[in-house]
Amino acid sequence: MIPGLGAFSLEGKTALVTGSSQGIGRTLVEGLAAAGASVVVHGRDAAKAARAAAEVAEATGVQTRSVTFDVTDPAAVDAGIAALEAESGPLDVLVNNAGIQRRAPIGEFSDADWDDLLATNLSSAFYLARRVSRGMVERGSGKIIQIGSVQSQLARPGIAPYSATKGAIVMLTKGLCADLAPHGIQANAIAPGYFATELTQALVRDEQFSSWVRGRTPAGRWGDTQDLVGALVFLASAASDFVNGQTLFVDGGMTAVV
Repeated sequence: MIPGLGAFSLEGKTALVTGSSQGIGRTLVEGLAAAGASVVVHGRDAAKAARAAAEVAEATGVQTRSVTFDVTDPAAVDAGIAALEAESGPLDVLVNNAGIQRRAPIGEFSDADWDDLLATNLSSAFYLARRVSRGMVERGSGKIIQIGSVQSQLARPGIAPYSATKGAIVMLTKGLCADLAPHGIQANAIAPGYFATELTQALVRDEQFSSWVRGRTPAGRWGDTQDLVGALVFLASAASDFVNGQTLFVDGGMTAVV
């Protein structure tokens, strides 16, 4: 039987999106909720995360919770996921979205900024995937989705360490596939191009930079966070059950052209 659009439904699924009280992550939880998932908003600020969860629940009518734990601390991750699973049941979908950016010429890049990038952009994804996958293996199903970047393939001055973390996310995703696919789990990544968010407003307002983005992107525009929802729902749903270890670029064609 050929599956219909029901394969994209997330009814009955529970999804956690890290770093989702604002920006791209906020849109991702809204998209998962609209597809029927019970969603968990995560953030560093408990009040902000709770407010975002309440707003998502009001907008979608879907059960929404919020959690706060340090994704860069493996003990905090283990405790946070244990508490969440005890309250809400098993996680069917994990979206590793938490991330930061630091910019400086390579010769001036500080040890502290390097360590922060590694901890937030890479180590957190490993800690979350390691912890959440244990329950997924026991149940024989689950979806792990990493949020990468076009900078996993394309470098720019001043962000070499950031590019290194996003390149590592691509390979971590492949490694998760190798370990987890035999257990019925799919691990994939989404690599956004240049998106207009609260965190990129300074760049959006910089007409010289915005002109470069529009000219470098075949679609001729910045991405809107809503552009990511279709790819996310696909990778979080049964529609992608035979897709594993892949990175889907949602970049308006940027990585397709020179």
